[in-house]
Amino acid sequence: MTRTVNPTELELDDNAPLYAARKKVYPQSVSGTFRRTKWGLMAFCLGVYYLLPFVRWNRGLGAPDQAVLVDLPNSRFYFFFIELWPQEVYYFTGLLIVAALTLFLMNAVGGRIWCGYLCPQTVWTDLFYAVERMIEGDRRERMRKDAAKGTMKLERFAEILLKHSIWLMIAWWTGGAWVLYFNDAPTLVKQLVTFQAPMIAYIWIGILTATTYIFAGWMREQVCVYMCPWPRIQAALTDEWALNVTYKYDRGEARTSLKKANELRALGQPVGDCVDCYQCVAVCPTGIDIRDGSQLECIQCGLCIDACDTVMTKIGRPTRLIGYDNDINIHRREEGKPPIYRIVRPRTVTYAVLIAAVGAIMLYAMLTRTLLDINVLHDRNPVAVKLADGSIRNAYTIRLLNKRGFDRVIAIDVDGPVNATLHVVGADSVTQDRPMIVLARDTTTELRVLVTAPAESNPAKSVPVNFRVSDIGLGEVATATDHFVSP
Repeated sequence: MTRTVNPTELELDDNAPLYAARKKVYPQSVSGTFRRTKWGLMAFCLGVYYLLPFVRWNRGLGAPDQAVLVDLPNSRFYFFFIELWPQEVYYFTGLLIVAALTLFLMNAVGGRIWCGYLCPQTVWTDLFYAVERMIEGDRRERMRKDAAKGTMKLERFAEILLKHSIWLMIAWWTGGAWVLYFNDAPTLVKQLVTFQAPMIAYIWIGILTATTYIFAGWMREQVCVYMCPWPRIQAALTDEWALNVTYKYDRGEARTSLKKANELRALGQPVGDCVDCYQCVAVCPTGIDIRDGSQLECIQCGLCIDACDTVMTKIGRPTRLIGYDNDINIHRREEGKPPIYRIVRPRTVTYAVLIAAVGAIMLYAMLTRTLLDINVLHDRNPVAVKLADGSIRNAYTIRLLNKRGFDRVIAIDVDGPVNATLHVVGADSVTQDRPMIVLARDTTTELRVLVTAPAESNPAKSVPVNFRVSDIGLGEVATATDHFVSP
């Protein structure tokens, strides 16, 4: 993957510019295994992104039926059968941890798989390139047309106008699809068409349309090279066993033309398989030469592998002169040893175990979570009140969460202070001696509760008090603990 570098090649010019002017990249179309893989993943990713807001999921009467929905007004996140509340933000933390570890594992196994196949910048840029080729032609044709800008004709102007119109349409629908995840999709589409949607929806569509159009249509590889932090992180995480897109210079050098190579082979002289066709450079979406070794700009999409394999097949040489390989095998082949691969090694096992552990914790928390919750807040001013009959009263604010999609009757009990009584202020109870309250579905209910106990039975300055909420019908129980104090 890497080649030996002469120290003189590392010398820097103090007068060199800090920023190199961009050279426009004209990727050439190519066919092969990796190109087909990229087409398939692009179709899958775009299909999920654009169509998922329209998928329905029945959650019962009164609940939204959109499968994936971020309900900001009601502070809910819905993902098929999962409903998350703001109090459960730790699930999102767990998902971020799993996502990061998955990226680390992907890098340890196959390099920048995310960058080459799944990154939104890669997916949309690939789509924009496809539109460009369809309208303006392949690499040579586009280069010829751009070189003749001074003599632009009506046909060329029409091509440019059509290309950018389709780009803007794709970018607009990208922004529109994003806002559909925050509202009922069919309803919002109808409102957008009739210009009755909230202004914030149009603002966000405009912002995302502009960013998609600029990033995928104009900046392209510049986003990967200068804006994205992942190449720097990936460079720090990789090791000598990681499989990366590699030019096998031990087999390809010394380079020469096809005619010259055949002559040298006929004379029995050593010669490399690389014929300097530059097809690997022509198809690269970032415009680099993979034969120069590992580079920050390489997104490891594998298109250079397809291009090189096509050339090798045509000239009758073995394929995979460019392929997925590791540093170890380069040196082993130079020593005449067979290549070895270690997908399963301490690094990958560690990542896999961590992913499984975090996933298991999240799954356990999801399966065992209660749909009835209680939080207690003790009044601070005053902390306690002594009544005329000598008894002590503490006041609390109780928040009850009913996460189910139906109303239910709950009973409130209190334990701790001896001979304590409980009263719910301003709420009609089914029974007087034991408060029973109806909780509305999928809501948070706040109650003010008074706990009174005889002073002579509770001489301690502070006594733990336990509030217990029980669902009469389902038997679900939630508890919370605070303190009952004396004045």
